[in-house]
Amino acid sequence: MLGNIIELTAITVFFISFYGLITSRGVIKSIISIGIMEVSIVVFFLSFGYEKGIKPPIGQEIVNAADPLPQALVITAIIIGVALTAVNLTMLISLKREFNATEWDILKDRTHPEFNKNI
Repeated sequence: MLGNIIELTAITVFFISFYGLITSRGVIKSIISIGIMEVSIVVFFLSFGYEKGIKPPIGQEIVNAADPLPQALVITAIIIGVALTAVNLTMLISLKREFNATEWDILKDRTHPEFNKNI
């Protein structure tokens, strides 16, 4: 029962942040929405491995042990998420320095006065 609630919550948070990604006008809000989506995916994968009474696969007993594959995938997803956030923030700094804007509307509209300010 608890696993179903966690999975449903993770799916709900994913789609709320996806909606935030689509409707956001700022680059910073988009980066935050992507980060929340990554965390909800990690929580969703971890909820698959949850079973009451299961033990970690360390030691001599293999009976009733958790599968280590989802844990390895989650660690990989966390590392990729941190790298993606670092690249996004680097691009944000470059956009701010070069075009003096962090709003998608200004960056898309090349005739906007803010766009050609520092060029």
